[in-house]
Amino acid sequence: MEASKKYHYFASDFHLGAPTLETSRAREKRIVSWLNEIQKDAASLYLVGDVFDFWFEYKHAVPKGSVRLLGKLAEFVDAGIPVHLFGGNHDMWMFSYLQEEIGVQVHFDEYQFQINLKKFYVAHGDGLGPGDNGFKFMKFFFRNPVFQWLFARLHPNFGIGVAAYSSRSSRNMNAEEDRLYVGPEKERLWHYVKEIHPTTQADYYFFGHRHLPLKYRIDHATYINLGEWLNYETFVRFDGENAELMTWKQNSFETYITLSEKA
Repeated sequence: MEASKKYHYFASDFHLGAPTLETSRAREKRIVSWLNEIQKDAASLYLVGDVFDFWFEYKHAVPKGSVRLLGKLAEFVDAGIPVHLFGGNHDMWMFSYLQEEIGVQVHFDEYQFQINLKKFYVAHGDGLGPGDNGFKFMKFFFRNPVFQWLFARLHPNFGIGVAAYSSRSSRNMNAEEDRLYVGPEKERLWHYVKEIHPTTQADYYFFGHRHLPLKYRIDHATYINLGEWLNYETFVRFDGENAELMTWKQNSFETYITLSEKA
């Protein structure tokens, strides 16, 4: 009997915890229903950053919530399906808990690998590309071990509350820009891909962070921004040869045509 076909799945920017408990809970249930569907044919799963709207691991405490997602990811790992979790700008303070408790593989920078001789370059995308120097400084600051140690000295009731408020404010401030598409010349990550492609020579470049699902071609390669799950519920399914940007609609998969493809 022929084995069923396996796929590699990529998604990003769930932002669990935002904007309210009720809407986040409904989104989490949608995400888990998607994971239930793909679990039967998944060869691997890549969650490319900002899975949580805020995350910080104290030595003996982690933020409340997201237990349905975390339980499902544990099921994937226990079933032998590798799960790769990327730290984004909202959840960069993941340390050892999720690796030790669930068994996911955590990445904080770009991750390059091959599947069936196809080369992949995957990163959340925060701080990459031209401009945005203020954010790049903040990223350098927040990833500094001294700052992380100092933040951990704050009581979780205060530290998590303040950081979660800052995270919501940052997301709300960029929400309008995230919805707009004004052409490739304004897309920082697209400029970054064009800059690194002559050296990297990947077949696929996947990023999150931008929120708007996008797709471009460069030589033989494909750049895809994975979008987010507050509005689009988009993801990529790779069958070993080709990558398709899709959306989870009415408990079924549909091909997603981006604004960049329509332009």
